[in-house]
Amino acid sequence: MTSSIHTPNRRRFLLGTAGLVASAAAFRFPTPAIAQAVPLRVGFMLPYSGTFAKLGDFVDNGFRVQVERLGGQLGGRPVEFVKVDDESKPESATDNMNRLVGREKVDVVVGTVHSGVAMAMVKVARDTDTMLVIPNAGVNEATGPMCAPNIFRTSFSNWQVCHPMGKVVHDAGHRRVVTITWRYAAGDQMVGAFKEGFTDAGGEIVEELAVPFPEVEFQALITRIATLRPDAVFAFFAGGGAVKFVKDYAAAGLHGQIPLYGSGFLTDGTLEAQGAAAEGVQTTLHYADDLDNPANTQFLKVFKDKTGAVGDIYAVQGWDAAALIDVGLRATNGDWAARQETVAAMRSAKLDSPRGPLGFNKAGNPVQDIYLREVRNGRNTMVKVAEQAVNDPARGCRISA
Repeated sequence: MTSSIHTPNRRRFLLGTAGLVASAAAFRFPTPAIAQAVPLRVGFMLPYSGTFAKLGDFVDNGFRVQVERLGGQLGGRPVEFVKVDDESKPESATDNMNRLVGREKVDVVVGTVHSGVAMAMVKVARDTDTMLVIPNAGVNEATGPMCAPNIFRTSFSNWQVCHPMGKVVHDAGHRRVVTITWRYAAGDQMVGAFKEGFTDAGGEIVEELAVPFPEVEFQALITRIATLRPDAVFAFFAGGGAVKFVKDYAAAGLHGQIPLYGSGFLTDGTLEAQGAAAEGVQTTLHYADDLDNPANTQFLKVFKDKTGAVGDIYAVQGWDAAALIDVGLRATNGDWAARQETVAAMRSAKLDSPRGPLGFNKAGNPVQDIYLREVRNGRNTMVKVAEQAVNDPARGCRISA
């Protein structure tokens, strides 16, 4: 009697246990239908105030316009946005990142502009295994010694955009150059990359000038440049600081006297405010306003129709960040939790970007053409390709190819 009662109970218990296991497995590993029904939570950690506010807005808008173009979805999943203003303050970055990851429980973080803030974000992303897509900050370490499978960039490395300019300036006949920048990670690394390229070509850096970030009192250093009378000047500033520097440089009478070169951020998103002071300035960057390719034509039209503004490199980087995430989700039918397959798809992605062909190296950094541009009639007009398919060396990255 005991045996006949025990057997069905045991069978029911085992069947029930199997059902619970199956339910748990379904919960942890959602089917494509379930995955696609759940919104993807995207955390924007960008500067919405301060020196880089306009840049953050354009990254944000570029991302959103791309999502809208894709039917309001990424990889078939609806998208929810959570915004945090990082104010370009590294001291607040860890708390802001932890808020997005911990309290808001976002699936992926997109940010930021400021390199110091980005480094704090990278550390949290590594510690928590959170997916991070960097749509601007070029700090070399993010895809160098601090690289990780869950970290991608849709922008550039500081080395990548400035190293080709060294040869450009030397080929133009300049042998003695002064550099000037903000004293922080991005400034140091961009000037360092230019210096590497320029001295390797045989040039000499006469003096390296810097002011603390985000100071915009340049007069004393501009006077120093006038005294040194170099063949040319290489500068890195961005946003409001770039506007002030270019206008002060011209007001001091150096415009047209000592050629001014820089990374593209010196003139991107700033030309309207700089006016005639920017005419003739040459820069290197992974985008030019007049790039003649179908992807750029479409991007400029869609962005203008949706925002009323002319798209720039910051918007392009946001646009491509959304496109990259879409690639990862499509590879798994919307299952963002299938991390290995998602990362593999994103690493091997070949995007038809407004900037031209866009791939990614082992460290998640873009492989892309770098263009020489010159400001002509208020536009960053392409002069030539300074270097094709520039691949950052990812120094210190231990991810295997």
